[in-house]
Amino acid sequence: MPESNRIEYKLELTDNLEKEVVAFLNYREGGFIYLGVDDSGNSIGLKDIDGDQLKVKDRLKNNILPSCMGLFDVVVEKRAGVDILKIIVAGGSEKPYFLKKYGMTEKGCFIRTGSAAEPMPQQMIEELFSRRTRNSIGKIVSNRQDLSFEQLKIYYESKGIVLNDKFARNLELLTADGKLNYVAYLMSDENGLSIKVAKYAGTDRVNLIENNEYGYCSLIKATKQVLDKLELENRTAAKITSKERLESRLWDPIAIREAVVNAMVHNDYSGEIPPKFEIFSDRLEITFAGSLPEGIDREEFFEGISVPRNKEIMRIYKDLEMVEQLGSGVPRILQAYPKDCFKFTSHFLRMTFPVVGGQKGGQKILSDRQQTILSLISENSHITRKELSVQLNINESVVSKHINTLKSYGLLRREGTFNGYWVVSDSPAEDVAGGQTGGQTGGQTDKH
Repeated sequence: MPESNRIEYKLELTDNLEKEVVAFLNYREGGFIYLGVDDSGNSIGLKDIDGDQLKVKDRLKNNILPSCMGLFDVVVEKRAGVDILKIIVAGGSEKPYFLKKYGMTEKGCFIRTGSAAEPMPQQMIEELFSRRTRNSIGKIVSNRQDLSFEQLKIYYESKGIVLNDKFARNLELLTADGKLNYVAYLMSDENGLSIKVAKYAGTDRVNLIENNEYGYCSLIKATKQVLDKLELENRTAAKITSKERLESRLWDPIAIREAVVNAMVHNDYSGEIPPKFEIFSDRLEITFAGSLPEGIDREEFFEGISVPRNKEIMRIYKDLEMVEQLGSGVPRILQAYPKDCFKFTSHFLRMTFPVVGGQKGGQKILSDRQQTILSLISENSHITRKELSVQLNINESVVSKHINTLKSYGLLRREGTFNGYWVVSDSPAEDVAGGQTGGQTGGQTDKH
């Protein structure tokens, strides 16, 4: 690929790296800088790949204002048998970005024009500054200043990073005047943010059967709890035929993880509206506040062009390896689901993931109890309803209801009247989610 408005090649780490990064930060779509690649796109490699990677991170952290932490990635890639560095730069929301050394002047501000970083005219600098986002959660003062961060410290320590006394400043948890900001509030051990995972019996919101609360703690902990809950709900879908049993998860686990993290990282918390997670019998819906980032259209969004709404949160999630690379989330989701799973409104974005096997009326989901009953019958087709009730410690009438459900799904039938036996069907009427197994034997009377 030749150099373009979004691609810059450099043979080695040079003194003007920050200039190129500033130009991409000020550019609507961001871009990519490759170190160890010549102007023709040939991969030459770098002599000290690890040292250069550390130098790049340190220079971008200390030499650019406003802070661009959370807006760039520095990753090692192997091309043509050699190691190169790929610097991923997102378009920032606090334009204009500038070189700290020269300030907000034509000598310090640059923008990508074609395949070059050009000085930004003073008029453009002033226009961008006047439009700079001022309701960023990094600038909003927390209503509590007595916050603790033990959970956050534990998560960092699990990655081999010890937070020192200056962690609040280093992680941008402070406002310009030194007060804890709203990012700090979200990352603290206790806050007022309520994050729920609701589960409904059908395809609408009429019959709520579970309402799990995972809020009031560090946003990192809440994210992990939501991921754990959805992993538990993401049971195996089994389609049983006369020849084989085909299995898959209800939802693609990689896509769901990316969707949950995206919702947590990119939610507009300035209105104190948390992301929402809802499980229906035929789908999973994830909704968060804030639609498309300013200046980005739908196609650019689907291509993975990243304009992080909350760069401070993005930086922390990247530190904790909960985000792989900037702009990788949406393309990963699209590997498993079509673009129409995303719905944009003026103030919200909703992602809808249908269960394996189709929409309403297509797939039935077995409860754990129903799976156990089916398994016990598969092991012993002589078993009676009374014996099932004793083994499961439930009323016989409840056993009968579960059996009737399994019959309606086409997974179970009764052969014979007085000396009959159970048959676990190998040809159910529909796809069924659960852990059931097929099989059949002959047997004895079903005593009521």
